[in-house]
Amino acid sequence: MAERITVYTTGPSCARCTLTKNVLTSKGIEYDEVNIRDNEDARAYVVDDLGYTEAPVVVVTDEDHWSGFRPDHINRIATH
Repeated sequence: MAERITVYTTGPSCARCTLTKNVLTSKGIEYDEVNIRDNEDARAYVVDDLGYTEAPVVVVTDEDHWSGFRPDHINRIATH
């Protein structure tokens, strides 16, 4: 995978966020984490532009993103 992905989280108290990050790491997928509680622009992007209302939000590309803990998607991107 050429580009790093971004994981938008709501912080360490988000169990699905932590689980998603742990599985990404275990699959060797590098990512940048952005806490949308600390970053208003990132929160606006996730909610207003992408239309998600729950964390985590994983953005691989402008066309490839999802919300929540989705091991099926993590496995899909790990095989690229």
